Amino acid sequence: MLKNITIGQYFPGNTIIHKLDPRIKILITLIFIIALFFVDSFTPYLFVIAFIFISIVLSKVPLKYILKGLKPLFIIILITFFINAILTPGKLIFNIGPISITEEGLRQATFMALRLVFLVVGTSLLTLTTSPIALTDGIEKLLNPFRKVGLPAHELAMMMTIALRFIPTLLEETDKIMKAQMARGADFESGNIMNRAKSLVPLLVPLFISAFRRADELAMAMEARCYRGGDNRTRMKVLSLEKRDYLSLGISLLMFAIIIFFRYFI
Repeated sequence: MLKNITIGQYFPGNTIIHKLDPRIKILITLIFIIALFFVDSFTPYLFVIAFIFISIVLSKVPLKYILKGLKPLFIIILITFFINAILTPGKLIFNIGPISITEEGLRQATFMALRLVFLVVGTSLLTLTTSPIALTDGIEKLLNPFRKVGLPAHELAMMMTIALRFIPTLLEETDKIMKAQMARGADFESGNIMNRAKSLVPLLVPLFISAFRRADELAMAMEARCYRGGDNRTRMKVLSLEKRDYLSLGISLLMFAIIIFFRYFI
């Protein structure tokens, strides 16, 4: 289950999606997330699906690799669907005891489930096609205008990128600890949900120790390389916008405009 989480992982490639400026990819991801919350009918979802499908094809990231990131969230998506289906009032379809299902409830539940799926897929594409260094540079460049008001753009970008990069590392470490404890007789799979949750408590102490050790090793490595923050820092690859970046941003804005049109004018 832990190996199915794809957020924070990087899939190397030389495609047009990988070559896009990281600033543009971050902006497109933000536009995509905002657009999802404006969808209020099924027709705009067709444009969202087309946008995601074309992005996946151009990135050449295996579809199975992206979809496996949905497996850990299956329970959350199912619970979200069920809660919206039974708590949204409207025209009654059928009733089983205290549980009532309405047309509006099914519609709302479907919207919320699709929204969660697309959010996971969209954000996964950002990290899968952008290296940690490029992601740091992109976030820093986007935050640079806020440095005038005292925002530490470089430090904030570095922390966000390290946090994303450490997600798969910590998941891998958790999997190793679980296998080591299972070899010693620990049981993480039997019993109800509460028993499984309680059985995960012994994982926390070694996981925190491992996380602090890795953080200390990272800090020592950065100090050994004379890291002093973003001041006077030079870069081997300077970010520059090209035609494909403007075209990609224009396509995402067009998708957003179509969704806004369907919401307020149709």
